Order: sequence, then structure tokens, then C-alpha cells
Amino acid sequence: QVQLVESGGGSVQPGGSLRLSCAARGFLLRSEYMSWYRQAPGRERELVAGISDSGGRTEYADSVKGRFTISGDHTQNTAYLQMDSLKPEDTALYYCNLRRIAHSIGKYDLWGQGTQVTVSS
Repeated sequence: QVQLVESGGGSVQPGGSLRLSCAARGFLLRSEYMSWYRQAPGRERELVAGISDSGGRTEYADSVKGRFTISGDHTQNTAYLQMDSLKPEDTALYYCNLRRIAHSIGKYDLWGQGTQVTVSS
């Protein structure tokens, strides 16, 4: 069974930076969409950033635009989230999601186990 493994979380002061990584352990066909979600205590999981294999189109939550950058390799099924100018409100458990649902072969919709990001002085 293929697993997604996230790393790079941790504790940082406001204004600091972190880089999250996500990699698939096991064989997966090329992903269509890679994204990062986050969930803070008492709140619903929300989309932070996503990147499509169609022209590399990206999208970001309004709250992170200009501060976070998503990148990755759809063939290697690795995703990254560069987080700069971090704020206390960015504190959450961050999840990686890889998806391939439009193709008739090799469909998947996988989630990682989450990596904690804490921004505090």
C-alpha cells in the first residue's frame, strides 16, 4: 500500500520560515493534482495551496498568498511547501494530498499523516 510521508514541520518564531516535503513511498502513476491542507484545533481542514500538472497552475488560500509557495514533481510524486513570513495563525497540522482521479487507470486520492507547524514567540 502506498503511503505519503510528510516532513519539515516544527516550531518557529513569527516571521520565520519552514519548508514542508511530501513523498510517496511506493509506486504511483503520475499525479494530476498535489496540494497541502491544514487543520487547526477546532477548525475545519482547509486548502492551503495546490498545483496542477496541467500547465503547472497553482492556487493559494487568500491568507497565505505572497508568503507560501507550492512546488513539486508530478512524475516523482513529490510536493513541497515553502512557508515564509509565518504568523501564529499559520499554526496547524499540515497534510499533503496527491490525487489522480480523471484517468481511468491508476486512480488514487491519498493523504499523508500530517506534520505539525507551530508559530509562536
